[in-house]
Amino acid sequence: MTEENATPTPAEERLTREFARTDEAGYEPVTARTVFRWSIAAALGVVVVYLGYQAVYTIRDTLVQVVIAMFLAISLDPIVRWLVSHRVRRAYAVLIIFVAVLLLVAGLLMLFIPPLVHQAGGLNTDFPRYLDDLRNRSPSLRALEDRFHLQGKINDLARTLPSTIGKQALGFTQRFLGALVSTVLVLVLTIYFMLDLPRLRRGFVRLFPKQYRRSVNDGVNVVVDKVGSYMIGNVIISIIAGVTSWIAFEALRIPFALPLAVLVAVTDLIPMIGATLGAAICVIVAFATTDLWPNTILLAVFFLLYQQLENYFVAPRVLRNSVEIPAVAVLLAALVGGSVLGLIGALIAIPIAAAVKVIATPMLRARDQESTDTTLGADVGE
Repeated sequence: MTEENATPTPAEERLTREFARTDEAGYEPVTARTVFRWSIAAALGVVVVYLGYQAVYTIRDTLVQVVIAMFLAISLDPIVRWLVSHRVRRAYAVLIIFVAVLLLVAGLLMLFIPPLVHQAGGLNTDFPRYLDDLRNRSPSLRALEDRFHLQGKINDLARTLPSTIGKQALGFTQRFLGALVSTVLVLVLTIYFMLDLPRLRRGFVRLFPKQYRRSVNDGVNVVVDKVGSYMIGNVIISIIAGVTSWIAFEALRIPFALPLAVLVAVTDLIPMIGATLGAAICVIVAFATTDLWPNTILLAVFFLLYQQLENYFVAPRVLRNSVEIPAVAVLLAALVGGSVLGLIGALIAIPIAAAVKVIATPMLRARDQESTDTTLGADVGE
């Protein structure tokens, strides 16, 4: 059969019809009128983008709260699914988790707030005395103060610190009430997201064409699983760090054991540098309030040993269902997330980065396999 008599394929026929339709319609000549119309369209596009940016910027605080609530709902979804798998309706599962969280928070507040306030207040009022004790035990500090004439300024700061904190109590109360309202809003949104998370996931998947829905659904499942397992594991590790540190503080008779233990638990949530930051603050407080030997040195040794234990024993077992990502990727993700949403952003960014890795790895592997198959086929053909 010659090339002229070859029967065109359906794709070729459709392409021929498109070319014919283009030829019949013709190309619109470039005139001053068409240029003006294009300019108006471009200007309207810029205005729409600017108005969209202004709208997003205006409601940025609400959007941040929505993102945090969605993240919390995804983090708690593994517990909800576990309850659902044990024949508990989703609404009742969410209610059980909500009540359990409230009881836990109320119990912790009743247990920790009174001694926390008492010891934190003691830290403020007794700070000048601890500073004098530190001068008596450290000749180098006295020499440094005498050399740079810092003793008067430090004494004034230590003496006026409690009154300064008292003057700022009103502003702190206003910020606390604002934070409380935001917390209640995030809590309500979290409950709604937890109840409707399966429907939201199905709706998100349906936004994509049918041929991609299965892959998108698998990716969404991976993100939910990794974010949930990482956050729950990270909270468990932080609690272990706080309790273990509190035991060490009490054993070494370090003052303000409870506030320092809470500080260790909170800073341990910070990726990469959190554990080191909390340990450094506690060692400094121990050095200022107790003897260098054995209290401070043994506390420093404890933190060194515990961080190794946490990195190589506790974390691998608690986070066994999460994904290992390079330290550089963890640092970059934490920096980007922290610059956008602060501490919450740093916490959110790491599991999202891990989920992206899980999604991207099979895609890259399939592409490499396809390239390998193509190369092998070309070699066989030759």
